Order: sequence, then C-alpha cells, then structure tokens
Amino acid sequence: MELEVVHLVSLSAFVVAMVFGAIANKSHFCTMGAFSDWVNMGTQTRMRTWVLAIGVALFCSQAMHVLGWVDINQAINLTPRFGWLGHVLGGFLFGIGMTIAGGCGQRTLVRLGGGNLKSLVVLLMLGISAYMTLRGLFALARINYIEIFAVDLTLSGFSNQGLPHILAETSGFAENGLRIAVTLIAVAFALWYVFKDSGYRKNTENIITGLVIGLICASAWYITGVMGFDDFEPVALEGMSFIAPVGNSINYLMTFTGSTIGFGIATVGGLILGSFLYAIASKTFRVESFTNKSDMINHMVGGLIMGFGGVLALGCTIGQGLTGLSTLAVGSVITIISIGFGCVLTLKMQFNMLDDGFWKSLHLSLSDMRLMPTPKDE
Repeated sequence: MELEVVHLVSLSAFVVAMVFGAIANKSHFCTMGAFSDWVNMGTQTRMRTWVLAIGVALFCSQAMHVLGWVDINQAINLTPRFGWLGHVLGGFLFGIGMTIAGGCGQRTLVRLGGGNLKSLVVLLMLGISAYMTLRGLFALARINYIEIFAVDLTLSGFSNQGLPHILAETSGFAENGLRIAVTLIAVAFALWYVFKDSGYRKNTENIITGLVIGLICASAWYITGVMGFDDFEPVALEGMSFIAPVGNSINYLMTFTGSTIGFGIATVGGLILGSFLYAIASKTFRVESFTNKSDMINHMVGGLIMGFGGVLALGCTIGQGLTGLSTLAVGSVITIISIGFGCVLTLKMQFNMLDDGFWKSLHLSLSDMRLMPTPKDE
C-alpha cells in the first residue's frame, strides 16, 4: 500500500528524530549544558559541538536552496513580518526558562526518554504553555502586546528577513552570490572556532555528534520540501523545532481520532523513542524524580516560561539555533543572542544567590557580564 505524502513525511521525520534522540542521549548534547559548562567550568566542548552542528546545518540547507531542491525562503523563520520584540523578549525568557528547568525542549524530550520524570512535568508545562500562547489565553498577550510591534519588511522593499536577501536589496549585488559568500564565511568561522582547540580535534565522538545532528536538522528541509511535495496537497516547508510541536503533540494525543499527524508531532515522538531505546540498550535507563518541593516548582516554572518564550521567539535552541540560523534569518540571530543572554544571566544569578539576595545577585551577575559597574562593597 502506497503511503500518502503526509504519512511518508511523518514516518521519515520519526526515523531521523529517533537517530537524533539516541545520539543526543549518548553524547549529552544540550545547548543549556553547553552554556553551563562554559560559564561554570570554563570548558567549551559542548559549545563547540553545538556550533559544529549549526555550521553543518547551515551549509547543507543553503546548498539545497542554491541547487533548487527546496525554497528556503518559504521557512517560517524568514517571514517578512519581523517580530523583533518577540525575538528579543521571547528568546530572553526562553533562556531563563531552560536554565531553571535544567535543559531546553530538545533536552527535555531526551531526558524523558531516559526515564527522567522531572522532564515529564517540564514537557507538560512547556506544551500547555506553548499551545496557550499559540491559540489560548496567552495568545491575547502575544497578539495585543508583542506582535503589534512587528515590522512589515515588505513596506521597505524586502520580501523576507534573510541576510542574503537584505544585503542584495541594499547593495544591488546578486542574491545567490551573496548567499554563497555569507554561507561560506559563516561556516568557515564556525569551523575555525570548533577546531582551533587541539583537544577537541581528537574528540571523535563529539565531532560525529555535531556532524550527524547538523545533517538531521538540514534533512528536515528535504523531508518536507522534497518528499513532502505534492501537486494537490503539498506539505508545508518545516524545520526541526521542539516548542510548538510539543504543544501540538499534546493536543494530537487528546484529539487523536479527529487529528492528522504531521512533521513536528512525529519528531517529538521519534526523539523520545530514540532516547529511550538507547537508554535501554546501554543500560542507562533510570527513573528519576524530584528531590523536594522547590525542585518541582522550579521545573514547572521553567517549563511554563520556555513554552511562552519559545512561541514568542518562533523557536528554541534547535528551532532558531540550528534550524533558524541555517536559513540565515536575522530574527534567528537575535533570538539566539537573547537566549544566550538569558541563560548566562540566570546561571550567574543561581550562583550568586547562594550567598546574596535577588537584587544584589542581579547586580553582581550583570557586573560579571560587564554590563554594570562592580558594586562598591566588592
């Protein structure tokens, strides 16, 4: 029996997400963990793996566009409606939320597959919050107080917010030539940062992790843009992301008989199953629960903030980090900077609040980041 296009796309998404889940479990791939390692321990190993994945996803995604396989300009990340406030505020909130919850959306799914019940609570809070921000109560705040500041780039002559397109329209040079140039410069910089460390060059496992995850994220464009092409019922071009799809997955499970599975829902299920199978095969599956009441509250609050912030920002560390940056969208760059700022500030706040109150810890944290003068009593 021949599969319908939507089911072929979903099955392919499920399979590649399983691989993602297994390798992310094995390698502890986590953006929040990468920032934490850098801030708290001074090591950049996981950060280099994340950047390597970004570089691979960027190169492959742009290559598919230049070759005419997919039209990357159809990606939601490149919408001409530039919601700058959503990228800044949403990214900042997401960075705070993922730090409080102990990991981003992708890491939450991977940890759940490994038996972590805390991640189940985070997942539920994240999914409900995301869906409420998409279509429910929180959507009122998004529409009335955030999206009203969005800028329509078409009024300035831009059809999307891609960096190559903006440069082409302002300089008069050919867009494809600028696309290739920007891509090669960005990938070269990423590879320089990744491999300038001699110790990392010897770390085969992390290098393979970065390469595979980058390829998986780029494959999403191929799955939805090529395999999902149909003259009558084409599948929308979609990249890998784990915020709105989590909310849609919860809704799908509750309305199963009247719903249709899609790419995002399939990736959520595949990621959990891939992580679970690896945990069972490697005998690392462990049921882990909360240590105390405050631990549970922190994870619930973190999940709530992540869901809200992730929808405002149109993605997470994967949806805007790997997928978004692979499109060279300006909004994705702003979101990742905001996520990083929120994460680093929260990490420093958590450390400083071991000895000081909130406001003094905030002052100390900002001074550590060279954004405020050092307190006089320090």
